[in-house]
Amino acid sequence: MFATLLSRMTVEGLYFLALGRGFLRYRNPRRRRADGHRKAFNEQAWREAAVALGASWQPLGSGIAQITLNGVRTRVVDNRCALDDPVTLTVLHDKPLTHRILQAQGLSVPRHLSFSLKDLAPAKTFLRSMGRECVVKPAAGTGGGAGVSTGIRTGWQLARAAAAAAIYCDDLMIEEQIEGDNYRLLYLDGELIDAYARRRPAVTADGRSTVAALVRQANEQRLKSGAGVSQSQLTFDMDMRRTLAKQGLSLRSVPPRGTTVTLKTAVNENCAQDNSTVTGRLCRSVIEDGSRAVCALGTRFAGIDLVTPDPGIPLAEAGGVILEVNGTPNLYFHYHKADGCFPSAVHALRRLLLADDAPEAVPTKRDSDVQQEEATNV
Repeated sequence: MFATLLSRMTVEGLYFLALGRGFLRYRNPRRRRADGHRKAFNEQAWREAAVALGASWQPLGSGIAQITLNGVRTRVVDNRCALDDPVTLTVLHDKPLTHRILQAQGLSVPRHLSFSLKDLAPAKTFLRSMGRECVVKPAAGTGGGAGVSTGIRTGWQLARAAAAAAIYCDDLMIEEQIEGDNYRLLYLDGELIDAYARRRPAVTADGRSTVAALVRQANEQRLKSGAGVSQSQLTFDMDMRRTLAKQGLSLRSVPPRGTTVTLKTAVNENCAQDNSTVTGRLCRSVIEDGSRAVCALGTRFAGIDLVTPDPGIPLAEAGGVILEVNGTPNLYFHYHKADGCFPSAVHALRRLLLADDAPEAVPTKRDSDVQQEEATNV
């Protein structure tokens, strides 16, 4: 009983420590400046999309803008538009529910388990049964890699990762860590419109600076460039520490000059130059899996995150999985890629404002029955 109480006190201590760190990150003026750059980019993307379509643009305040074309009106804020309804977005934000829906369609997802910080025992059992590294993350309501820790192997690492994730959501998820490269596939009404590969964030050593100093230098460069380099700051978190440890490094290490140091396993904080278009490299099966996923979830505009060793062969054959399906997909990296720009906001806005661009309606079962009855009556 004493051991259980001590363990519980340790977990609670880790949680409050993570909560404090999270609060300091939230209040960090550098992070706020980066958030301002991201919001400015999104506003510019929607405004330029409106101009491209000949629509009017009217700021309403609080970051919300109204866009009107030929009497048709829609509103946007940050990276969000009106293509998907609130219930659909709630489903997409619930990672375990999303996995269950995809599994019911026969689609590949990571093996996973839901748990809470109050009871780590199921997660510990899952971790032992996997016999491989796992990922711990909030089960709902987050994006951008917030609260995600990779490379989890031990019970102590699990407790720390769970505490870090719990500051974002009471419900947590542990899943097997899949080896392979990360890809983002963007779908609009079931059709793939863009896809890019996402390399992990990294820095190049100068032979003098510690890894921590290199990260700070990279963050300073990002701030100076506005949204030109990246939409976010690199965060000192457990994912960074675990990724460095796998390379035999720590934040205090001074790697030899010219060494490429991978900073994180989660790709959300990488740079524009870390991403490149791969639409032509995807096999038909992978594209169709993505289409089946967005149709099963009922989302019109979504970014699908895949991990696979080879996107040129089916996921099941390659050992790849669908990691997440993201509603209100990030616009930034479609515009900022190493090999050019894809104006995703224009495609979304055209679908919202131009009736002629709407997808052809697929008759429901009831519609088909009515049509058949009418034909019989004739």
